[in-house]
Amino acid sequence: MPLLGKAAMLLSFEIEEAAIAEHDNWHTHEHLPERLSIPGFLRGTRWVSFQGSPRYAVIYEVERLETLGSEAYLTRLNNPTPWTSKMMTHYRGMIRGLCSVERSYGFGTGHYSLLIRFKTIADSASLIEWLDDQVLPHLPLRPGLSSVHLLRGALAAAMTSEQQIRGVDAGVDWALMATGYEPEAIAELESGELSHRALQAHGCTSASFAFYRAAYSLSADEIDA
Repeated sequence: MPLLGKAAMLLSFEIEEAAIAEHDNWHTHEHLPERLSIPGFLRGTRWVSFQGSPRYAVIYEVERLETLGSEAYLTRLNNPTPWTSKMMTHYRGMIRGLCSVERSYGFGTGHYSLLIRFKTIADSASLIEWLDDQVLPHLPLRPGLSSVHLLRGALAAAMTSEQQIRGVDAGVDWALMATGYEPEAIAELESGELSHRALQAHGCTSASFAFYRAAYSLSADEIDA
């Protein structure tokens, strides 16, 4: 499957406009290398919105769900660097999901993506069955697309020093990320198979849509090298 590992951490957030340039510098040169040096973290990718909000989405691919509650990870969160402490004050509206990878189809990661965060009725079996049987396996075969991932919020995030600085994080129930190499093919999903109407018809109670362009990606192998 294209995602590395069996779990992922999905973040969506805004940054104060005056701090955007410094944020991207810090995130590229300090924060991602620090996170990818934690055992079990495999790859991190920063996405920037070109339609919809929040401005940023970040996905960390990790070996397993337990990685996101590990002592090594929590130690980092409770001992932020001076630069991290400074940047946390510029975060707004953090949405942070510690997720299991329920499905991951296709090959590779396209540089354009559609991110859908959604909630379901108590029994989500019919929605997952529809996605798994009729939608997700077929999307990566379409021209312009490359991969699609279904994530489920599966672990409560502990309160840490970093979160205390930026404010309480909201969680993620479910999320879908479809990636591709043609933005037009990604855009068509919102009015097609993954439209709000289609999701709602199969048990989705609310959904938010945003389109992103990949800005930077780093893997643990690169850190090790």
